[in-house]
Amino acid sequence: MDKPKKKSRQQVFTLLVQVGRKEDDGLPKDATGGALMIYASGVDEAEAVRETVAILKQADLAPLDVTGYGTLEEREAQGHEIHDDERVLMQRALDENSVVVAQLTPFFNGEESTEEQSVQ
Repeated sequence: MDKPKKKSRQQVFTLLVQVGRKEDDGLPKDATGGALMIYASGVDEAEAVRETVAILKQADLAPLDVTGYGTLEEREAQGHEIHDDERVLMQRALDENSVVVAQLTPFFNGEESTEEQSVQ
């Protein structure tokens, strides 16, 4: 007899990660760092942050600071407008129990670039 599947305790958290420079980080040559908008799964925000930082380090990025914006429900309760494309990426992070980089914004001379790159 098949056991009923346990409901996953995983949730998806929206994180903004600022990164510094590191050799072979993939950022534009003259960038001074960058910011990544990330959707990460975890049983709590602390786990999502730990997993995200570990994966970014494996990808030769240098995480400096992580700001958590909460789960989809928490963001909606705060009045955030969440577009369908964001919801799709959040669901992907949940389905795959993964970290999804939604957007990368390079910084030049410590300032945000007006040119944003969408990464999936």
